[in-house]
Amino acid sequence: MTEAVSFGKRVRALRKAKKLRIADLAEKADTGIKHLGRIERGEKQPSFELIIALARALNTTPSILFDFETDGNDLKKLRFRLAQLLENREAAQLHQAIRLLQALFES
Repeated sequence: MTEAVSFGKRVRALRKAKKLRIADLAEKADTGIKHLGRIERGEKQPSFELIIALARALNTTPSILFDFETDGNDLKKLRFRLAQLLENREAAQLHQAIRLLQALFES
């Protein structure tokens, strides 16, 4: 999977976790729906300005949009990393994480 595809999947998962339609996110980020769709599918790469706008529209940081690196295929490391991310989170944050994971796995 290319970085563009990973980036697009990350944007889509975050958008769905925030329960935003693609049109809503496109409007908030001041871009076109078709262009955003191409970015989500990994067909186009966003400009630096659009990355910043997407992060703001999703109420997150640009680095989160690039957080698609994994620890390879080591399941033990991957599960440990997930456990670390979820440790000490509030119920609302855990619900949001569940929605994000569901959106990611359903795409």
